Amino acid sequence: MTDAIESSQKEVCEKFGTTYYPSPLDMKVGIALNVLEGVTPINGLRHPPEGDTTGWYIWAGEELSADPDFFKPLHVEHLSDWCPQAQKYLGLPPGWRFLIAGDYEDVWYDETLLEV
Repeated sequence: MTDAIESSQKEVCEKFGTTYYPSPLDMKVGIALNVLEGVTPINGLRHPPEGDTTGWYIWAGEELSADPDFFKPLHVEHLSDWCPQAQKYLGLPPGWRFLIAGDYEDVWYDETLLEV
């Protein structure tokens, strides 16, 4: 991870009053293919990490699909090719969500993401 990305992630955490919880480059996010289509808004939510995953799930649009194949695994290091605007949020800890569209940004804590 570049120092600039890590710095921007720490700034987001500080802005929203939470601790920095890194997403290592060799771990994976779940990402929807619709992110590549330029659909907005971009949504992200973080469950607790498990195995080689960060716990992050990222998708585009208003609806979260229930299709079991909706999310594809993607290493964090490749996120810059898919959705660079989401990178700065990946330092938020489990239980956090974001929604971005152009200049619009909404970031909040959702404790239900921590329930098993």
